[in-house]
Amino acid sequence: MESVAGTVTHDPPPAGGRQGGPLIVTEDTELLDDLLRLCAAAGATPEVHHGVPERRGSWEAAPLVLVGDDAARRVRGAVRRRGVVLVGRDQDDSGVWRRAVEIGAEHVLMLPDGEQWLVDRIADVAEGVGRPALTVGVIGGRGGAGASTLACALAVTSAREGLRTLLVDADPLGGGLDVLLGGETAEGLRWPAFASSRGRVGGGALEESLPELHSLRVLSWDRGDRIAVPPQAVRAVLAAARRRGGTVVVDLPRRIDDGVAEVLTQLDVGVLVVPAELRAVAAAGRVASAVGMVLRDLRVAVRGPYPPGLGDREVARLLGLPLVGELPDEPGLSRPDAGTAPPGAAPRGPLARFCKEFWERALVEAGAA
Repeated sequence: MESVAGTVTHDPPPAGGRQGGPLIVTEDTELLDDLLRLCAAAGATPEVHHGVPERRGSWEAAPLVLVGDDAARRVRGAVRRRGVVLVGRDQDDSGVWRRAVEIGAEHVLMLPDGEQWLVDRIADVAEGVGRPALTVGVIGGRGGAGASTLACALAVTSAREGLRTLLVDADPLGGGLDVLLGGETAEGLRWPAFASSRGRVGGGALEESLPELHSLRVLSWDRGDRIAVPPQAVRAVLAAARRRGGTVVVDLPRRIDDGVAEVLTQLDVGVLVVPAELRAVAAAGRVASAVGMVLRDLRVAVRGPYPPGLGDREVARLLGLPLVGELPDEPGLSRPDAGTAPPGAAPRGPLARFCKEFWERALVEAGAA
């Protein structure tokens, strides 16, 4: 049992649907008030008892059990299970660790220091958190490489395959991915609405607040004055997006600031889009060097046409990156915001086929297929 700032570390809860609120066991009225307040902050409705519930299966079935230190003796004989937290207040009481062992608690938490940890854990079980979303970032090796087009096509393809999909525009100077999808007037929140986010953002609330376009949710920028989104807000929003499962696609800018670094830490895979030009390869090398300081799995997708002696494999070799493949050209996408369908919308088009093959491989590699 490892202590971390008044708590002990925990494993994520098992996968599944929405599981409901925790079971609280305590007779301490002040502690109960605090725990009820924290459950309310996490959007969960708990079941409260003074001891082990008499109703058969209630103790075993609860997604999380919060045992007040006052009730430790009363639950000694309960069936051992995962997800039991012993909650106390006295930081100097060394006996709390012995009582935690006696009841089979996995975690010990002291209030008020551990309040944010507990809110996060309660919210996790209330949302039924399972496998996090497979999160893919797309970045251009140079300006105009086609990263935004690929990001949109990946998201559109993922949604068409029936996966819960969220497309995130991480480039405030990119003009807005909602425009690329033909939804600049769609109702829903944009990045500036989340600039003041701190701590945990509810995954379900985030998803429901965003514009829905082509069966996917989009977090983009508005056309107002640029508002800086602090790194902690970026971290909270992307973490919320990932908790809902499915896929998350992020369109990344080529400059790496603190906010982009927060995104990179949460990516599973990065795709660097590079035109087959020597100058583009040189520029992409600098981008790859910066991104690679944070992201371990960075791959390259190469766009033609190819000059003599510079094929897709040679570009990948020069960059020292695994090759995703040749990114195909698709007619009608030179002006994707001029009334045409969004990138990847044609299921049998070359871009959609490229994206479908990418997801099939990536999902197998991630163990999510």
